[in-house]
Amino acid sequence: METLKAAIPEGLKRMIGDSTVDDLRATSSSLHSFFHHFEPFHQLLTELVDPKHALCGKSKDAALESKQLGNQCFSKGNYANALDFYTQALRKAPFEDGDMENNLVATLYINRATVLHKMSLLTECLRDCTRALQMCPSNAKAWYRRGKANASLGNYKDAMCDLNMAKTVESSLSGKRQIESEEKNIFDQCKSTSTVRQRKENTLTTVGEVPQVMLQCVNIPEKGRGMVSSNAISPGSLAHSEEPYAVIILKQCRDSHCHYCLNDLPADKVPCRSCSVPLYCSQQCQTQAGGQVLRIFPEVHSIIEKLPSDLGEYADKVIQGHDSKCETQNITEHKHECRGVNWSAVLPSEVVLTGRILARFLLERTSENITYFVEKLELSHCYERMLPESKLDTHIYSIVLLYCLNRSCGAALSIDEVTISQVVIIISQMKVNCMTVVRLKSKDACGLSDQFGDFPSCPYLTSNVEQVRVGKAIYKAGSLFNHSCQPNVHAYFISRNLCIRTTKAIPAEGHLELSYGPQVGFWDCKDRLNFLKEEYMFQCQCTGCSEVNLSDIVLNAFCCVNSNCFGAVLDSRVVSCEKQKIKNFMRHLKIDKNDDIHKVLNQNDASHHIQPGYCLKCGSYRDLVPSRAAVDKALIFIKRLQDAILSKEILNTTIADALRSLRLLRSNLHAYNRLIAEAEDNLAQAFCLLGDFQLSMDHCKASIKILEKLYHPDDIVIAYELVKLCSIQLSVGDGSAMDSINRIGDIFSCYYGLHADLVFPYLQYLRR
Repeated sequence: METLKAAIPEGLKRMIGDSTVDDLRATSSSLHSFFHHFEPFHQLLTELVDPKHALCGKSKDAALESKQLGNQCFSKGNYANALDFYTQALRKAPFEDGDMENNLVATLYINRATVLHKMSLLTECLRDCTRALQMCPSNAKAWYRRGKANASLGNYKDAMCDLNMAKTVESSLSGKRQIESEEKNIFDQCKSTSTVRQRKENTLTTVGEVPQVMLQCVNIPEKGRGMVSSNAISPGSLAHSEEPYAVIILKQCRDSHCHYCLNDLPADKVPCRSCSVPLYCSQQCQTQAGGQVLRIFPEVHSIIEKLPSDLGEYADKVIQGHDSKCETQNITEHKHECRGVNWSAVLPSEVVLTGRILARFLLERTSENITYFVEKLELSHCYERMLPESKLDTHIYSIVLLYCLNRSCGAALSIDEVTISQVVIIISQMKVNCMTVVRLKSKDACGLSDQFGDFPSCPYLTSNVEQVRVGKAIYKAGSLFNHSCQPNVHAYFISRNLCIRTTKAIPAEGHLELSYGPQVGFWDCKDRLNFLKEEYMFQCQCTGCSEVNLSDIVLNAFCCVNSNCFGAVLDSRVVSCEKQKIKNFMRHLKIDKNDDIHKVLNQNDASHHIQPGYCLKCGSYRDLVPSRAAVDKALIFIKRLQDAILSKEILNTTIADALRSLRLLRSNLHAYNRLIAEAEDNLAQAFCLLGDFQLSMDHCKASIKILEKLYHPDDIVIAYELVKLCSIQLSVGDGSAMDSINRIGDIFSCYYGLHADLVFPYLQYLRR
């Protein structure tokens, strides 16, 4: 793309960079005309859409090579690597290769099932055996392995049926004897074992909760459209839920999350049938994404008909199982990308997402043109606020995308100034309307789905919570919710579905506002404003940014040189953002004596103190140059402690240096400064690793105390920190653990409702 960009004449670049929406047809036509006569453009298209250049196609030779490597790892007992190689082979193997008896994909599923059984992943083993049998029901190995897996799971009736099937289709005498021996073993197990605990399978259910709130879209001055409630809403109410109009997985998650539902991939990943890019958590997701229903060989029915009636019914139930049956949607989001070509794997995510929206246009359209289709999307765009370079990129990608769609999947899109200009609009809509789909991830070394038993040796490290970005999606109604840095609703995702839940009481006609990313408490006002302008191209005017709040004042503040004063000292960067807000606050509002802001501001008149280096409370001056140097020095030792935690090699000198650094931070920074909270958190982790749970608990509480000032005490961030504290309390038998658990439960119920345990399974661990 850089080659194309560099070759565009400067005059045309300026024309595009200065363009408005009204100019789009002219700029689109000019750039298209230039590319049409520019040979490197056509070479690029060949690399993107010609199957001869494809790196994403199926290859029997590559599959056999990965299969051989898997066999070698299996023979050495290296089952984890064998699993990876067999999955790679499945990803590359042509699904239609070979007849029923010699189908490579069926063989690979059996091989992987054997590895999964060795790794005690029994449910996954069972599913792979079933997939092999759906392709080759006369495969005795698949029935035999399925029987052993069912027996290990305690499904003895099914296990005996599987082994009967294996014995029926097995041709050799030695094979039949082996199966009969296994039948005897299972019969003995059945007599001696009453129940076997089965591992719970991951579920995509949304727990059946439906919104009970009446919302309406209204025009809001200076914000455009927004959502308000027709009635008063209590905290914790599900205000909205919605399936995506279009969704795309992020590139860094292609090997770890399902390309359809965006959930974590299981060990028995299901590949796409036509290309080697997507992986799915089930055949149901694979079918929904690609629209390709599992092809069952015609010979299957004749094989089943020859079986005894009871075995025939059982085999038919297995082969025609629920995983192979699902109703496909009219819109299949991956099918147009699935030709083994490169473009969908190479182009940026928002461009590929635009391609999926155009695929919907091609499938849904009757007589409507693309201009009407874009209008009907009713999504705002940011074209005129985009930087000149972004406008140029959007033009280039629009033209490239249209050619890729037409050449690789036979799309009938006109490539003219009208269509190109509308695709430019759609890409600009993606920039400001896309929601990032995230998953909560607990750094749990124990494997929560299997081990809700013993406490880990370092509970603090295994209860850290992080948000993992897995996809981008367009939710047409969800895009109407405006932003606030102090939101009153919380957005989260169940599978690929968006859920929006209230976190505060909202009056009738009240605005429902969610956070687009940065919130008060995490970043200061200046950083939030810059982020929102760069990412979403608007100047935030929410109450969190337009009115004074404690967090923005103290987040990066220094402490007063007067040890008896709790006032905050700001640097020039923060003063430039907060000065006018503080003046307005002092002029129009009376401070409550119990308000924390009263502790850091002069209630009578702070205007003459609102200068860099001067205390907002008493006016004392602090020289910030040596203070910054002291803080920088302290942070060096805190960073060394962080590195030691990661390596789990913590020396006494590292701890001592970190404790001295904490004291240095406290002598220079305001008591509510976020850096102190982070240092306390690092020390809590370190002491937990060293087994000193009491000190770990003390530092964890100190960190939470600060964060409760930066955020609201009932903010979800506080719940995540309480999870750490509670884990330590439980490990040492601290009686206050139950109070922490109840508080965590209350916050999670407000933010996630009935979905809390589904979104964050660690809650089940704490509630036991």
